[in-house]
This record gives sequence, structure tokens and C-alpha cells, in this order.
Amino acid sequence: MDWVIRRRVGRLDTLVFAGGIGENAPTIRTRICAGLGFLGIELDETPNTANAGVISAAAGRVAVRVIHTDEEHMIAQTVRRVLGLGLPTKGS
Repeated sequence: MDWVIRRRVGRLDTLVFAGGIGENAPTIRTRICAGLGFLGIELDETPNTANAGVISAAAGRVAVRVIHTDEEHMIAQTVRRVLGLGLPTKGS
């Protein structure tokens, strides 16, 4: 199975975790990355547990990052755009 993933992914520079689970669940991030060492992914558990911005080990070939996202804001912006309401003005 590793060769199938490697063939489809090719080279991986960065893996990003975002959103509620991606930002706040170090155990889930550890479980996801556990089988991806063949891609060059290695976690440093100390920053991972602290939900730091960069959680990859220095020896890893792939940067693993945790990016804060405001999902509700992005959904609201998309709904406003789709409905033709434009961007909100201050106070709306």
C-alpha cells in the first residue's frame, strides 16, 4: 500500500492540519502520521502535544504544520458571496 500512496502523492513538502480536530487533537495527528514515515513525515511529540504551529521533527523531510482556521467565518463569507450579498461592512 505504501507504494500506491507514494506513487500518487509523489513528493510531499508540507502536511497541514487545520480545523477543529486538526488544531486541537494531538492524538489524532499522531495516529494519522504514524504510518506515513515512508513519506518523510516524523512528528515531534512535544510541540504536537502543545498544538504548536510546527509539529514535525527536525530530522523529518516533510514539514508538518498546525494552521488556525476560522471555519465559521469562511462559511459565512462563502454564503454571502453565493447569495450576492458581498462582503460585510463594519457593524453588519
